[in-house]
Amino acid sequence: MKEYYLFVAGGAAFLLTAALGKVLIPFLHKLKYGQTILDIGPSWHKNKQGTPTMGGIMFIIGITAAVCAGYAVGQFANPAWTQPDAKAATMKMFLGLVMALLFGVVGFLDDYLKVVKKQNEGFTAKQKSLCQLLIAVVYLFGLYIMGEQSTVIVLPFIGQLDIGLLYYPFMVFIIVGVVNAVNLTDGIDGLASSVTLVAAVGFMAISVMFSSWQNNLLAVALAGGCAGFLVWNFYPAKVFMGDTGSLFLGGLVVALAFGLNIPVFLVFIGIVYMLETLSVIIQVTSFKLTGKRVFKMSPIHHHFEMSGYSEIKIVMLFSAVTAIGCAAAVGAAALI
Repeated sequence: MKEYYLFVAGGAAFLLTAALGKVLIPFLHKLKYGQTILDIGPSWHKNKQGTPTMGGIMFIIGITAAVCAGYAVGQFANPAWTQPDAKAATMKMFLGLVMALLFGVVGFLDDYLKVVKKQNEGFTAKQKSLCQLLIAVVYLFGLYIMGEQSTVIVLPFIGQLDIGLLYYPFMVFIIVGVVNAVNLTDGIDGLASSVTLVAAVGFMAISVMFSSWQNNLLAVALAGGCAGFLVWNFYPAKVFMGDTGSLFLGGLVVALAFGLNIPVFLVFIGIVYMLETLSVIIQVTSFKLTGKRVFKMSPIHHHFEMSGYSEIKIVMLFSAVTAIGCAAAVGAAALI
């Protein structure tokens, strides 16, 4: 079976990520790298004060190692990977992984400033935005020099549309927006990792439809890493991923969408990420214009918390919504 490299990647990502928790969590405790719970969140979150953060390091290592191992095995199982077209897809896959790692570095530095240096806000908004914009531009430039010069986007259920020079600022907006949306989603135990796990499965299905095995490898590794992290992050969480992990996950989600040339499909696959961001925008806009809040608290997962939903129920609900969004994306992809 030529696809056994996928089992290698998924299994390695899961096992390595889960195993690293045995080592990293006590280490983070020892260093006192605990999460500071701000007063702006639900009051009961104060019970989580001191839970180690920066745990995203676990799946960053697990996923990166799994992708490399899976690719090495896949080369033996699939000689066609050595062909020029396959090499281009491989370069695109690794470029996406590098982009995610760079976002992870930005998240790590932000966490380091907040947790170790006790600078509560970490990077300033301008500093973080500048770093993210630079990474997005470098990634798009990398795609350009690889021959990804098309300014055509695929609109779900509609078709292709050439947007000309607007393509590049639009793609920068998508990259930075999605990465930060995943970061917003990381607000309760297991939420970002569970939603991203489901999104990865959606990308796996579309990758198979498009015969994009390198992209499937990346999606399988992402799913395995998220599952391994949930061993420690599901309620009650023993570790948080921090910005280190959430920005890396956002980068990988973006890389998967671009790897399949369907970045606009993130409106479906990343529907929960979009709703989290929209809830913040609506809340802030409403309060500034009317002095009233639309939600009990934003992002929207906190609204559900304040409405009496348990963290586990919210995770299950949001994962189900993501699954529906992925089904819509698969349906739209079938029409391409």
